[in-house]
Amino acid sequence: MPDFSPSSSRPPQVGRRTLLGAAAAATAAPVVLGSASRAAAAPAPRKKPRALPGGGDLGPNVLVFDPSTPGIQARLDEVFRQQESAQFGTGRYALLFKPGTYSGLNAQLGFYTSIAGLGLSPDDTTINGDVTVDAGWFNGNATQNFWRSAENLALVPANGTNRWAVAQAAPFRRMHVRGGLNLAPSGYGWASGGYIADSRIDGQIGPYSQQQWYTRDSAIGSWLNGVWNMVFSGVEGAPAQSFPNPPYTTLATTPISREKPFLYLQGSEYRVFLPEKRTNARGVTWGNGTPRGTSLPLTQFYVARPGVSAATLNQALEQGLHLLLTPGIYHLSEPLRINRANTVVLGLGYATLIPDGGVTAVKVADVDGVRLAAFLVDAGPVNSPTLLEIGPRGASRDHSANPTTVQDVFIRIGGAGPGKATTSMVVNSRHTIIDHTWVWRADHGDGVGWETNRADYGVVVNGDDVLATGLFVEHFNKYDVQWFGQRGRTIFFQNEKAYDAPNQAAIQNGSTKGYAAYRVGDAVTSHEGWGLGSYCYYNVDPTIVQHHGFAAPVRPDVRFHNLLVVSLGGQGQYECVINDTGSPTSGTSTVPSTVVSYP
Repeated sequence: MPDFSPSSSRPPQVGRRTLLGAAAAATAAPVVLGSASRAAAAPAPRKKPRALPGGGDLGPNVLVFDPSTPGIQARLDEVFRQQESAQFGTGRYALLFKPGTYSGLNAQLGFYTSIAGLGLSPDDTTINGDVTVDAGWFNGNATQNFWRSAENLALVPANGTNRWAVAQAAPFRRMHVRGGLNLAPSGYGWASGGYIADSRIDGQIGPYSQQQWYTRDSAIGSWLNGVWNMVFSGVEGAPAQSFPNPPYTTLATTPISREKPFLYLQGSEYRVFLPEKRTNARGVTWGNGTPRGTSLPLTQFYVARPGVSAATLNQALEQGLHLLLTPGIYHLSEPLRINRANTVVLGLGYATLIPDGGVTAVKVADVDGVRLAAFLVDAGPVNSPTLLEIGPRGASRDHSANPTTVQDVFIRIGGAGPGKATTSMVVNSRHTIIDHTWVWRADHGDGVGWETNRADYGVVVNGDDVLATGLFVEHFNKYDVQWFGQRGRTIFFQNEKAYDAPNQAAIQNGSTKGYAAYRVGDAVTSHEGWGLGSYCYYNVDPTIVQHHGFAAPVRPDVRFHNLLVVSLGGQGQYECVINDTGSPTSGTSTVPSTVVSYP
């Protein structure tokens, strides 16, 4: 791995994001045939499947603690030992803490591990101690600290500052840190995250070596520094707009937001809280009495266990139940079909859906208010045309009053084994909110290669009025993002072009050198983006030239603010930032080329 860090004699200034290569039991009820008479050989009509129950036990990989539980630290350590370096393993865990006060804990989080409080407010569940992510397993490099999360807790860090050194797909939501937050690993090695929402950090947030970060609808004491791309929307205490030096993009409010659903306890009853939509949001949703929204009892959810069939999950949906996916891996022989307005599909502990035989994992109808949250879709070895579809082709209904939200839904092609998908996520429904996603064609792990985990397109947006807050899309063979809908908006975009392009011809796009990371369609007349970055690291053929990171029609209402492209150590180069505008990246220097405003 080439070293793009400054001399060790100086404090870290430029971190860099490099990833190295190397590194179905329950089914629907059977058909029951009536007895046939001698005169009539035809079978009797099928009986309806027995109704599925709602509610139930959360399963063995959901560990629930209360302040009187003995041996909490030992159990946390046991899970961490198993998950610390299991980047492509099969273990999945949710660590849930009932309201109360816990002392002397350090919950270290490894892969596919979520920690959360079970109160209605973060302050209902206080840990006098830490929730820690560090990078000792990877020699102090935090760029692969993926797939873990913290939610709905108050922390009083043991030394005054909690360490949360993460990369992609590691949300920090609805947290109250009564102290500071350090986003870098011990030793200030490379780091490449990250996302904070609906959180209050009383002290200073120190990103140190973090290359990029997005913070939304939160309150912070102060912010220390920036490397390439630090974006804030609706954050009390955020630094002032100053891109590119320091590289802060600051919006006073978030135009539309609706926080992620979460599990909580009301007495001894589990419920799922559904926060309400906010417009021009700023600051946290909690802290002044009961948060605004509605809740559902767990009895209205089908509590799914790994091994359940897609047919059973669809039966539950047709029956009118929501889905709670407990931790584990679910193989799908058919798509999950979400046809009912206001349906909730909520995962715990990085529940993972794998479509078999080239099917699409999830298809959502053109209905109001669907909430998809906190699960991973892992492409199967047979190519899927799509993995996640929000609305059918041609969807046109107005969902402005009650949009569909896609939150902490992550997509992976390859890495855990061979996987293929032509397009990962397609958004056809109007007014959809994509709030934090990482859509990743793997560049390391198993089943990785230019054709082995072929995936041409990451996210395609056809619907009008779609908003993305925290869009991470990386390494696709062609376009990472294509946006064809009108009036689309993106706040924060992070991208790397595919490392493994074999040569210039492999990425040639007609007469254009390479496919843009983020393309706005030629027919679009209104679009806006803030704080967007694309990086190249063509390590197979460092002579590859990428014409630009961003492509868009030149129209007054297609506008971009604070764009950058970076060539990592000179492994490939950009000629421009957007269209034909912006300086080329400069040789082997890992320094961004920026455009503050376009057109």
